[in-house]
Amino acid sequence: MAMADTRDRLAEELTGPIGQLGLDLEAVDLTSAGKRRVLRVAIDKDGGVTMDDIADATREVSRVLDETDVMGQQAYTLEVSSPGVDRPLTLPRHWRRNTGRLVKVKLRDGEPTTGRIRATDDAGAVLDVDGTERRLEYAEVLKAKIQIEFKKENP
Repeated sequence: MAMADTRDRLAEELTGPIGQLGLDLEAVDLTSAGKRRVLRVAIDKDGGVTMDDIADATREVSRVLDETDVMGQQAYTLEVSSPGVDRPLTLPRHWRRNTGRLVKVKLRDGEPTTGRIRATDDAGAVLDVDGTERRLEYAEVLKAKIQIEFKKENP
């Protein structure tokens, strides 16, 4: 089975059980590392994940993998974590979870915009761009990433 097929099947097998823990499955990545494979599973939830969430998810992923043949017989290492701040904002929940943070956005028309996320809904977000509110529809966005701030202004 190709790695991409295995990754897709893993995502399918894990989405429900992870969801039952109150978590979102954000990413499944499977890579080769010599004779072993590394399975990386990213989870998230509103308010961020805790170490207990990571532990619960790790146990649940291990249970699912033990009960299915999706990983086959080849050895693997499992890593469960949160997505991290450098993950692109691709879904409305990603925008919602980052309300108050600074985001750099590349729009379909090529115009780059940087602003602070003030509000979100299922169709778009309102950014504060240099003191002016600007509504962006998610359909306009090619790429969006949170900007690391060492001295954050009060939202």
